[in-house]
Amino acid sequence: MDNPTGWASLPSHISPVLFQIGSFQLRWYSLMYLVAFGLTYFLVVRRIRQEKFPYTPETIQDLFIWIVLGLILGGRLGYVLFYNLDYYSHHLLEIFLPFEFTGGVRFVGISGMSFHGGLVGVLLAAIWFCRRNGIAFWNIVDLICPAVPLGYTFGRLGNFLNGELWGRATTMPWGMYFPLDPTGQLRHPSQLYEALFEGIVLFAILWAIRRKSPFDGFLFSLYLIGYGLIRFVIEFFREPDAQLGLLLFSLSMGQILCLLMIGAGLAVFWIRKTAVKRNR
Repeated sequence: MDNPTGWASLPSHISPVLFQIGSFQLRWYSLMYLVAFGLTYFLVVRRIRQEKFPYTPETIQDLFIWIVLGLILGGRLGYVLFYNLDYYSHHLLEIFLPFEFTGGVRFVGISGMSFHGGLVGVLLAAIWFCRRNGIAFWNIVDLICPAVPLGYTFGRLGNFLNGELWGRATTMPWGMYFPLDPTGQLRHPSQLYEALFEGIVLFAILWAIRRKSPFDGFLFSLYLIGYGLIRFVIEFFREPDAQLGLLLFSLSMGQILCLLMIGAGLAVFWIRKTAVKRNR
């Protein structure tokens, strides 16, 4: 890599640490995720007040606590099961402990989260919360899901600022060099593609039609289908995980999971539409 300048060199001028006091660091990545959760909560509460949903902000706060726990546990276990099972089946302690035990004990932090695993964790946590509190699951997921994609925008910006999850090698003029890339190749800034399309575009679509849902579960089904389709396409520009590479039909693990997600969205649409017809 020959001393890139301008747009291509932008990642090398971004520190992942916003500020540091002693041993304490506030990283852009962490801040972006806090912003994502805060913004999602604000939009959901706004919908409650303006669209007359039968919930209180306190109920949403309680639900979000369980959602965050489900996201963290599901995201981590999803990464282990979907992306690196061979390694973690021989290093069980490293699944949740921030240490590496190969060749001694080293603090390495916890790295590796799966969006699809996090989604499963969130849904399981929401189902449990709704049953425990007598809340209609399909209604509350339709309340929340139009706001969620905007949170992705900040989550993916966090990935970009952290210099991770870069795209495949490219010759496009908007390609970038990422300092942590050992090959030093010009790459697609796929994190920014995801921030735009999985985040802003999907949010704009769902938010625009949020009041036109013909039945509970409709918006959730469109969210699953929409995210799955967008992520499936963007995965063609995103570097596959090194330990997996490309799998069935030269698809990445993310694309295979997105196909399952699209199928789940179609199933939700059909099941909920059929159920509504039966009850009329």
